[in-house]
Amino acid sequence: MNKRKTYITLGIILFFFCISLLKFDSTSVVASYNESNPINLQNIPILNYHKVDILNHALSVSPQEFEEQMEYLYKNGYHTITPDQLMAYLKSCKELPDKPILITFDDGYLDNYTNAYPILKKYGFTATIFLVTNLINHDDRFMTWDQVREMQKSGIVFGSHTANHKSLTTLSKEQIMSELSESRDELTRQLGKPPKYFAYPTGTYNAEIEEMVRANKYKAAFTIEYGQVGADSDLYSLQRIPIFKGQKTFRSFFIRLNGAPILEELGLIKS
Repeated sequence: MNKRKTYITLGIILFFFCISLLKFDSTSVVASYNESNPINLQNIPILNYHKVDILNHALSVSPQEFEEQMEYLYKNGYHTITPDQLMAYLKSCKELPDKPILITFDDGYLDNYTNAYPILKKYGFTATIFLVTNLINHDDRFMTWDQVREMQKSGIVFGSHTANHKSLTTLSKEQIMSELSESRDELTRQLGKPPKYFAYPTGTYNAEIEEMVRANKYKAAFTIEYGQVGADSDLYSLQRIPIFKGQKTFRSFFIRLNGAPILEELGLIKS
């Protein structure tokens, strides 16, 4: 039974690897042409992390695993981009580097600074971190504003993940507006400019919440739904590729990254 599972797993990996080489020319970004995409925009993968530590938790990847993943991206020619670059591409077809990828973190854990940040710098990568503002400087598990400002000076982008990380679909309109505006105001005060981008806490949202995020002058919002971003994407419900810890974390990372364009091409998921 164990051998059978091993063969199945190897078969899945080989399938995705061969398809990515033959059909997609060794890239995870796919040019998709259809009536709603007459300018032939590529689909862009957006990775979603939370913690980079040694805890045995689904939302944690170890520093060793994270470096292995970043090394893979580096050696395979990926170039990290910012949300501003992504928006300019989607809205105005501004040119992106070869094999663009956006790396994001949710919550603002301390290990993003102590563990992930040095690895990102090692490979010349940037990232975007969505902060729960009332936890910054007030909870030892999370970063301080001084650390955030240091990272900002090095090109790391910061966005809002609300003030208190409450599921927005469980709150009243007044409470939602408070979560959005308090977070926006604090980020503006601490970093000297208003945040442009937002990520839904717990991934929960609806059309009404999307409009409230838009009303708070955010340019785009990110979900935890699996997929890539392309010409058909709603800017206020952008899909990402969540990265989790597992028995074979790198295998999962490889399949989720390289499998997204294949699943989209087959019509099983859609950006």
